[in-house]
Amino acid sequence: MRHIGVIPRFDLDTWRLEVCGEVEKPISLSFEDVKALPTVVGVSDFHCVEGWSLLDNKWEGILFKTIVKIVKPKANAKYVMFECYDGYSTSLALSDLLEDKVLLAYKLGDELLPLERGGPLRLIVPHKYAYKSAMWLKRIKFTSKQELGYWEKRGYSNTADPWKEERYAK
Repeated sequence: MRHIGVIPRFDLDTWRLEVCGEVEKPISLSFEDVKALPTVVGVSDFHCVEGWSLLDNKWEGILFKTIVKIVKPKANAKYVMFECYDGYSTSLALSDLLEDKVLLAYKLGDELLPLERGGPLRLIVPHKYAYKSAMWLKRIKFTSKQELGYWEKRGYSNTADPWKEERYAK
């Protein structure tokens, strides 16, 4: 799995995930807070924009829908921007994130997600190219307008559908 720079390092005792923006109840979660939420295990494929795939990955974490239920997005929240500890960002339509296989994952296989795979917490969006599955999550920001993330500003598709081969912006 690729990344844009140096792999960030974390102390799980001080790591935080902020969820903010167009929501009724902004929150800041510790790693223990995340793990205390209802857990799901999902198996999904992982498709790179470069043309390769990793099949049958076992992820464990929380459904993105769980966060949505907690923070209660306002009616004007149509998009979600993911900001990462390495400076990376990407955004998706909120509707894309409400599918049942979209996770905030903290385990790969039966082990805590290693740093080189995006730990302690990463987004998993199986129905999009992998650059939409942001690693090293720092902030989840609900917005009324879609913002372009790191790769999207550099010409990658904002919709990123691997079955339609949406690699580049039109």
